[in-house]
Amino acid sequence: MNQHLSSRKVRGRVATWFGLAIGLTLAIAGCSGEDGPVVRVYSGRHYDLEQAFDQFTEETGIEVEFLTGTDAELRERIEAEGDETAADVYMTVDAGNLATADAQGLFTPLDSDVLDAAVPASLRGPEGSWYGLTIRARTIVYNPERVATDEVPTTYEELADPAWEGRLCLRNSSNIYTQSLVASLLAHHGEEEATRIVAGWTANAEIMEKDSLILASIAAGECDAGITNHYYLARELEEDADFPVELTWAHQDGRGVHVNVSGGGVTKYAAHPEEAQQLLEWLATDGQSLFVDGNHEYPVNPEAKPVALIAENFGESFVMDELDASIFGGLNADAVRLMDEVGYR
Repeated sequence: MNQHLSSRKVRGRVATWFGLAIGLTLAIAGCSGEDGPVVRVYSGRHYDLEQAFDQFTEETGIEVEFLTGTDAELRERIEAEGDETAADVYMTVDAGNLATADAQGLFTPLDSDVLDAAVPASLRGPEGSWYGLTIRARTIVYNPERVATDEVPTTYEELADPAWEGRLCLRNSSNIYTQSLVASLLAHHGEEEATRIVAGWTANAEIMEKDSLILASIAAGECDAGITNHYYLARELEEDADFPVELTWAHQDGRGVHVNVSGGGVTKYAAHPEEAQQLLEWLATDGQSLFVDGNHEYPVNPEAKPVALIAENFGESFVMDELDASIFGGLNADAVRLMDEVGYR
């Protein structure tokens, strides 16, 4: 197994955990936990961790040790370790990854009034197996100098129209964000109509490997419109307030814009399940701003406010597609198959 796992030293000590099932030794960020309570996190989310975890420790006295790696790599590790796993929490980006972990039986359901109150029902797993902690809206972006006001697309489906041939940039099919958006089309439209839409995208678009490349191409006039996660544009605007790309929220007169999550759950064989649940509850409540703001995501908790940059540029709220994330997460394999069938690469 490819083992490119990040480690970080916090408060001067590094805990070493042993991967008994696969015979490898890992350096894990954090403290050993010998002097008090501890929670251990395997995270496919690589940003805005340490500051939030340090604040959690300061407020609760519970140390956080965390390991970062790719989503699939960490799931494989937890599955291989079984009841010997060091992971109390598996944290990741995208409902597809969370649904896959759930299907593999890696989570234990939680009974948490705190999480149920903080996280909308559509953004959590069945029976509390996992919970979204941040919102990532995937919506339409465009160059206002090349797209007239009356032709700004307001739905994903419009981008399949031949009028957008040669004017569209989209993310590649291997990307989990693309897969989840197509999975949402399958859930809303059924296979025949979703296939028609994705085939139209395929005919119209240049396919790119990164959202940042899509935005750069639109800004340079190489394509007129695309679909990206909202926070990629926020990053550009943070660097350059005059960046020549604008965002429009899709489906505001209908089902709402497609949203995804980063989130996590307590692992099936967690050695510290109470501390793990407490960490998730804190991240969904008192820790929302620390966890969300650095990446310009929207808070999952409706009581929390988004960071000023996105509130000012995109608004504090929007009509959100309330399709259950576990539904489109569970349709990931069907979405991949559909894209392959129509030649979307």
